Amino acid sequence: MPILQRSRLALIASGLALSVATPAHAADPSQSWVLTLPQASQPHQVAYLPPLPAAPRVFGMTAERRAMLNTIRYAEGTWVNGHPMGYQMLFGGSFTPSLHRHPDRVMYSTRYASAAAGAYQFMPFTWSMASRVLGLQDFRPDSQDQAALFLIERRGALTMVDRGLMTPDLAARLSPEWASFPTLAGASYYGQPVKRFDDLKRFYEDNLSQLRQAGEPAWQTVAIRQVQPAVAPIQPEVAEQLQSEEQPEASTSNNFESPTGRLDPSGRF
Repeated sequence: MPILQRSRLALIASGLALSVATPAHAADPSQSWVLTLPQASQPHQVAYLPPLPAAPRVFGMTAERRAMLNTIRYAEGTWVNGHPMGYQMLFGGSFTPSLHRHPDRVMYSTRYASAAAGAYQFMPFTWSMASRVLGLQDFRPDSQDQAALFLIERRGALTMVDRGLMTPDLAARLSPEWASFPTLAGASYYGQPVKRFDDLKRFYEDNLSQLRQAGEPAWQTVAIRQVQPAVAPIQPEVAEQLQSEEQPEASTSNNFESPTGRLDPSGRF
């Protein structure tokens, strides 16, 4: 075979070999579709989990706190000499037979109308807010105590209560929550009947002294909730006697009621 022809055949064979061979350093065509961002701008992969529900909070009870709760009951007209039936009292002096939930019933007096209920005369929307925050499932005495302490703390007054001193500043701090407590001017925050500060202070100091002498347990460990005894059923003769006694006008709810006999829609929130 002539040399020229052999050279031509060698060139053709070399071309075929180059057309089917893939060099080791050849780039992957798919890489041309990959968008490479600067390291700083690449988003981080974060797994978000729904937050766990907050555990029900339990306030510790001391003689100072119990004395303040009792003073609120005294101001609101639900003290009943410390009888637990005060936890069943509705606005106006009648009683609810069940404490499974807030009764949410509008009651009428000569000048006011209110759905306040319980030892601390909770309005329905106030109770709904407090029970939701605290995880309360009923309207029993221990639940009402916890909700009242929550409202005191919400007004920034719990540390003042813990000092064991009934002062005009403390009463004024609680006056937007309980209309029967006086402001610094001595009037009701809502223009309703109000207890005199001297009367509140006298009751508080006497009650605190009795609680301290009786050795009111100061429990601060909140892992286990202390449950108050069940409310004793109201005897018919006792209920008739209480209803026959005129409830003090200062026994109002912890919210504003209209003197026209209709509930004020604005409330406190």
